[in-house]
Amino acid sequence: MSDHHHHHDHSGPIAIGATAARVVVGLLAVIGVIVVIATIMLWPSEQKVDIPLPMQNAGGGAVQTEAGTVVLQDIGACGSPSLGKVFPERPDPPATNAYTCQRSLIAIESGPHEGNHTLLEIAPGPGQPELQAGDSIRIVRQTAPDGTPLYSFDDYARGLPLTLITVAFVVVIIVVARWRGLRALLGLGFAFGVLVVFMLPALLDGKPAIPVALVAGSLILYAVLYLAHGVNLRTSSALLGTLTSMVLAAVLSWLTIGVTNLTGLSEEQNTNVATYLEHVSITGLLLAGFIIGSLGVLNDVTITQASAAFELAALDEGASRREIFAAAMRVGRDHIASTVYTLVLAYAGGALPLLLLFSVAGRSIQDVLVGDAVAIEIARSAVGGIALALSVPLTTGIAVMLARPFGAGKPAPQVNRRARHAKV
Repeated sequence: MSDHHHHHDHSGPIAIGATAARVVVGLLAVIGVIVVIATIMLWPSEQKVDIPLPMQNAGGGAVQTEAGTVVLQDIGACGSPSLGKVFPERPDPPATNAYTCQRSLIAIESGPHEGNHTLLEIAPGPGQPELQAGDSIRIVRQTAPDGTPLYSFDDYARGLPLTLITVAFVVVIIVVARWRGLRALLGLGFAFGVLVVFMLPALLDGKPAIPVALVAGSLILYAVLYLAHGVNLRTSSALLGTLTSMVLAAVLSWLTIGVTNLTGLSEEQNTNVATYLEHVSITGLLLAGFIIGSLGVLNDVTITQASAAFELAALDEGASRREIFAAAMRVGRDHIASTVYTLVLAYAGGALPLLLLFSVAGRSIQDVLVGDAVAIEIARSAVGGIALALSVPLTTGIAVMLARPFGAGKPAPQVNRRARHAKV
């Protein structure tokens, strides 16, 4: 019973050696300073980038949209002189009945012509909107060369349903996870801010993709992990493991894209970027996407491994570092097996329309798999999977060294060790 005298009064799961704590905190402090300096060096300039041609309005400026509601929808003669124009009540009838299409009378509900109407004529066909009376939509407001205001269909209005879904998400997270859930949401907001305020403008500014992605990822990880899980050595061990794994993912991504000659030009968005934003590297965008895309799953795995190591160390203060590591790795292997499915199936789900098109193209499965579009998803999954798998022993080792530092703890009495082995 005398072994209880060796226990320490602590608020965490187990007493931590001062030397180990100083090493980890010192490393994270140095990395944090480097990240801050790199952020300042890579901060995007205030240069103005011309709006790409497909995104311009007729005058060369940004497209402006207004709110509208479909008040009348029918199929009839098209060619009305009121098409797209502003009028108070009813449109003018078409001069001839040469062809028919879907006619939509739209009430303009915002902007300088609020309270008036406009007319949309949509020929039926694939990809065309099927409007119904009562639909809320967004309409593009432009000006003809003679100064006449013109309106055209832009998209469905999704503000209210998206807001309701987002509010439901926030409420459920906070109700279930409480303060930790709220902190996680704040971290998510910070991550979104880093992407919008720093990473995207820096890439648009022509800054090198790998440093920008690593700095953005580091800023996100520092905020997300400490906000969601608290400032403690358990979180610090997960953070150090995740940062190291992110660097590994960056190196693997660079090597993979170089060896496989992936271009990214199979995707329409990338082609538009290459055409209208020539100073932005498509390969750099791919690299940044690989790196940022791996953060979520790495964060999930590393915090789980750190928690497992600390809890196992707290449950048996007589266990050696090797025993704790082996037990935590058993948890990690299960986690790897399930998370690899999550990683690959998430990418496959996003590529379903592409896979569907290939399935009816009559091409061999080999040609489909090695084509740029599918190869990108395979490479992304493989890089994420490798970084994920290697992050488990790495983070577990760091956490074990903190949870059971050198010189900390006493061996359990022989009777207790025999009892423990008997239970196993």
